[in-house]
Amino acid sequence: EHTRPAASEVLLTMHAAIDEGFYSRQLYVLGHDAMQMMAAARVLIAGLGGLGVEIAKNVVLSGVGVVTVQDEEHTRWTDLSSQFFLKESHLGQNRATCSVQELSALNPHVRVTAHTGPLDEDLLKKFEVVVLTDSSLDDQMRFGDFCHSHQIKFIVADTRGLCGQLFCDFGERFEVLDQTEEMPASAMIQAVSQGNPGRVDCTDDQPHGFPNGTKVSFSDVHGMTELNSIDPVEITVLSPQSFSICDTSAFSEYKRGGLVTEVKQPCKTISETLLDYSLLQTTDYGKIARIETLHLAFQALHIFVKTKQRLPHIWSQSDANELLDVVRELNKSAKLEQLDEDAVRNLSYTAQGDLAPINAFIGGLAAQEVIKACSRKFIPLQQWLCFDALECLPQGKSEFADSSFSVVSTRYAGQIAVFGPAFQEKLQRQKYLLVGAGAIGCELLKNFALIGLGSGEGHITVTDMDFIERSNLNRQFLFRSQDIGKPKSEVAARAVREMNPQMKITAHLNRMDPDSEEVYGYDFFEDLDGVAAALDNVEARVYLDGRCIQHQKPLLEGGTQGTKGSTLVVVPLLTESYGPATSNSNDAIPLCTLKNFPHHIKHTLQWARDQFEGLFKQTPENVNLFLRDLQFVDQTLGRGDAEALHVLGAVSDSLEGMTSGGQSPANFEDCVRWARCKWESLYNNDICQLLHCFPPNQVTPTGLQFWTGSKRCPHPLTFDPNNVTHMGYVVAAANLYGQIYGIPGTRDVNYIRGILETVSVPPFTPNSSLRIHLTDAEMQDNENGIDDREKSRLEELKGKLASPSLRSSAMRMYPIDFEKDDDRNFHMDYIVAASNLRAENYDIPAADHLQSKGIVGRIIPAIATTTAAVAGLMCVELYKLIMGQRDISSYRTASINLAVQYLVMSQPCLPPHFKVRCNGGVLRQCRSGFSFGYGQKCCSCIKGCCDDRGSCDFRCRTGVPDMSSPLCTKNLVLPQLAMNLVSQHVCAYCQIFHTYVFYNLLAKAQHCPVSDCIHTDIISPRGLMLCWVGSFS
Repeated sequence: EHTRPAASEVLLTMHAAIDEGFYSRQLYVLGHDAMQMMAAARVLIAGLGGLGVEIAKNVVLSGVGVVTVQDEEHTRWTDLSSQFFLKESHLGQNRATCSVQELSALNPHVRVTAHTGPLDEDLLKKFEVVVLTDSSLDDQMRFGDFCHSHQIKFIVADTRGLCGQLFCDFGERFEVLDQTEEMPASAMIQAVSQGNPGRVDCTDDQPHGFPNGTKVSFSDVHGMTELNSIDPVEITVLSPQSFSICDTSAFSEYKRGGLVTEVKQPCKTISETLLDYSLLQTTDYGKIARIETLHLAFQALHIFVKTKQRLPHIWSQSDANELLDVVRELNKSAKLEQLDEDAVRNLSYTAQGDLAPINAFIGGLAAQEVIKACSRKFIPLQQWLCFDALECLPQGKSEFADSSFSVVSTRYAGQIAVFGPAFQEKLQRQKYLLVGAGAIGCELLKNFALIGLGSGEGHITVTDMDFIERSNLNRQFLFRSQDIGKPKSEVAARAVREMNPQMKITAHLNRMDPDSEEVYGYDFFEDLDGVAAALDNVEARVYLDGRCIQHQKPLLEGGTQGTKGSTLVVVPLLTESYGPATSNSNDAIPLCTLKNFPHHIKHTLQWARDQFEGLFKQTPENVNLFLRDLQFVDQTLGRGDAEALHVLGAVSDSLEGMTSGGQSPANFEDCVRWARCKWESLYNNDICQLLHCFPPNQVTPTGLQFWTGSKRCPHPLTFDPNNVTHMGYVVAAANLYGQIYGIPGTRDVNYIRGILETVSVPPFTPNSSLRIHLTDAEMQDNENGIDDREKSRLEELKGKLASPSLRSSAMRMYPIDFEKDDDRNFHMDYIVAASNLRAENYDIPAADHLQSKGIVGRIIPAIATTTAAVAGLMCVELYKLIMGQRDISSYRTASINLAVQYLVMSQPCLPPHFKVRCNGGVLRQCRSGFSFGYGQKCCSCIKGCCDDRGSCDFRCRTGVPDMSSPLCTKNLVLPQLAMNLVSQHVCAYCQIFHTYVFYNLLAKAQHCPVSDCIHTDIISPRGLMLCWVGSFS
């Protein structure tokens, strides 16, 4: 019998290192251990239609060791609707054989093979994970039982038209090593009581964030040291800053310090839930009855196919009734209280459909379950999931009901089977703008090509200013290694044209911002049918949202972070827009915390980053400014004495040789000496000085311990040349210091250790007059104050830097720009060593290279599975937009987290209502799809703006129509309204506002000719207001 090694054995026998350059963003999601387990896994994916290839694509990109795709079917026209690796030239050929080369090209670290024979038990034995797609219920049950008895993780994925389902069985012995993608939550301890139960109070700078029932462990607790050695204990949350634990009445008295950390416990095995047939995951709580019915309807569909040897005919009423009869029969056992019969009929009508967006969503979820099975990271689906997007169909009685039509031999046959040929033609006439050709952008373009968006009389414009990097290849699947360095938009456009030769697409390399409005101006937006955003920053999203608001264009927006994703659809006049950016200052770290009182690894990393900037960039830049700008000293003095002393002192030291008391090295040996002395200054002397000002037993004026809570009492370090981190700092610092002076360095640790033996480190003498600021406010109050000794030093520097000989003899320096992604440049080596040494000073748990890189580089973790799922959901909403749905209940926003089966679709919010007090004294409410920024108001600059028609059908009784008024009404009223507007007094801000009105609605005047307005308190909105007279109340 085939046997597989245990997970622990796999990790011990792994020899190949993980390619961090290729998997960089995914590593921040999964981690090294999970990636190594995946690299040793073997996965079988049966069925290589549109759903199967989507799963295979995501699994191959993720880095599973061996992937075998099994398929006995030959390519048909309907496959081209969603199988993106098949072409018309492949018609009649085996689908697996035609796809294996393209799948192999996605990831050089994965071995992909094809199996064109039937599925059997001997084949299944060779794999740790088996995935079935497009399979019969009999096969699912037979192979599922076999896999369960042989500890093979078993997954079933299926899509039919606008519906899909997913099932997972990972066996009786499956154990999760890490439940979620989140780092374990932790909190600083303020106090612990002696009692039963004991009460733990955390520092009040932020909530502890532990859910009730969480198990936690304790570390670094002083006094009540028993907590440091007890097993993980379950907590009961008392407040956002406190919780109770076990009996602590017999423990020692708590003194200070301590960290409480969440302990991630293994979840229950799948075997404990197998008999609970109610475990059906719902993705939309607004249609629970429909989901439960469809779960039953899928079983009925298998019975129908087994009986008829075919799927129900397209939009056949008789077949739909027959399927409904089967569902009713099954419900005698299932006993569902409510059957959604319309959902059963719609499943029957569209069962022959094959839609790329649905396959993308279900395929992304299924591939994530494969990753869970291989890596034992994240909680598996327990156990069924059912999804539908039947609201994409025309509202009311279907235009296809009681009729049937034949699907011609076309690449869109699978889509026409659902929506009909007229809708397909409408799709092909669409003109869309896609902003961003990264991970989501590639997935959207793939979907656009498969559904034929803009492939007829329409057009797609894609813009992205970025170029392809190696780290992109792991999730931006349209790119290959030979594309590195090329523009993303151009390569992506070429790739989808190869996927669908009918695609009409133009690639731009422009950033979407005010500077590009000459390209993306009024005429450009007016010609569009809609916009899709695949952006990676909020500012760009807000700007693009504003442009869509101005031009009344629908917007599809999506984003991901690791296994989390979200989508938003903005329908003009119907749904809420993306809205303005909200500033979040919670992430800002106080300067006093960085300088003296860090208590989290992110504090030490930011400190290390600041050290890098100051030592290797800012000081060399200031030296170069001094050498070429005669006014540099005077300009620096104008920034305050304290800053001038710091900047001019660093410039002077950098220009003066070490033999003369400066810091300018003559050779690499001098660089090593500088690095060793800098180590002593940062990790010993500065800490000794801090403890001199605030000894470990220091108490506050109120009698409380100074070093408690978030103030962790530090301790100085003693340099050890045999300590890897100590030497790592010296090696990196010395090489970087040499680089800014143009001196070559070396990585030879033994050579550098030999130099260190000759270095004399000056002894430390504490400064009793030095004042250390406890708050940022104290720092700001004293930022310009210097004592007499410092004033004398500043005068000395002014005289020294005024010497012409100093400028003439000095050489320019070479500032270093921080680059996190080059592991050979010493940048991250310095950051990691500098941060972890400071963390050691303060007893803060260290971070490894990968964790440090993610925090310092503010890297957004990413994985192909989430990207595919989000892009699929965005294109589901695209169907609705093109269908012209006007019922807000048809649309969905989504929030998903594939790590914890959090999949929630909800109705979008309505647009905001504005109260408008018109000149006639009538208070009305105007609803808008447009944004009018908070705090903005419009004064009554415009008077008497009524036309002869009076109020008519306008919401605003002054005669001014809102944007939801019929177009014919606008055409009749606005020309007369314009005559009234230009005769009134309007301030400069109003001129901008009226420019929007004329430009968007009349397309005539581009400037308001009125002047001499006395009003000056009007703030220009960034978009249109619907009723633009009167004042906001």
